[in-house]
Amino acid sequence: MNLTQAIDHASALAFPGFLSGDAELTAERAKNEEAIFLIMAAWREAAPGQEPCSFDLVRNLADQNRTICDSFGIERLRDVPASTLQRKLPDADLLRGVAALQHRSVAEVAKTAGPDLDALNIAYTEAPVSGTVVGIDLETTDRDPARGYIVNVGLAFMDLTPTARPRSAFAGYCGLPAIYEDKGVPLADIHHITWDDVRDRSPFRFDDKVQRALLAALTAYPYMAHNAAFEDSWLMLNLDGYAEARRAGRVTVIDTRDICRRVDPETKTLPHDQRPASLESWARRRGTLKPHEREVHLGIDDVDLMLRTVQAEFAARGMFDPR
Repeated sequence: MNLTQAIDHASALAFPGFLSGDAELTAERAKNEEAIFLIMAAWREAAPGQEPCSFDLVRNLADQNRTICDSFGIERLRDVPASTLQRKLPDADLLRGVAALQHRSVAEVAKTAGPDLDALNIAYTEAPVSGTVVGIDLETTDRDPARGYIVNVGLAFMDLTPTARPRSAFAGYCGLPAIYEDKGVPLADIHHITWDDVRDRSPFRFDDKVQRALLAALTAYPYMAHNAAFEDSWLMLNLDGYAEARRAGRVTVIDTRDICRRVDPETKTLPHDQRPASLESWARRRGTLKPHEREVHLGIDDVDLMLRTVQAEFAARGMFDPR
């Protein structure tokens, strides 16, 4: 499939409910996800004003694909690699995140970091951080944002000072198709969200109030997430206007896992099997999670933990503005 074919496929009038049988559903899902991947790649690389199509086309195709995955059985796709989930943020986003925290130019950060970002750890600590950030965490029913649903959103704001606390917190559950009342909420073994939590709730894609409020928050301040490529990937395909705002430079993404890996020296010495850059492990080291406590894996709880852990790390490294 080439880009033209991908756009044609996304533009075709489709009726996912008319497909039946494993072969038909599998073939259509594969075509959908290939088209989404190709269009998104072209969209990111296009010069301003030269995007290959409206991003609504991509979001609508992802909506159709979720219906197909529901019919096929999302639980049967557990071993199918996620094709629309980024593994990491692009280097340009990492540089922009540091620049936003320190209120200096991307060029200045890039000069220190080097072409391969080998010295980004130095850039993180060579100027003080200040301002306000938004923390966000999403709980979902799948890893791939073109297959599953957002079932919980947690969000809070925090000023970057040694004594600030997360504030203006928002937590909300989002609905699912009725099929999951009998099947159960996928990935409940991780996030522990049940049908009773999402019963009678509007699905995230159709909750205009939540969509508008979330986009307003994410364009007002830089936002932090632990493994931010996950949240970024899900928001691209689920939040109206996000992709467009991101492309216009109105969204700044900061990956706190990258902060942990580059700023906390202990991540270099701890065994890999201890997952030193995981939020739970990092929080224990910084004292924001007690030794016997576990990460909750629920939106607002994880946001609170992440923001307090980032704060503790910045304090430990003397990264706050001393004024």
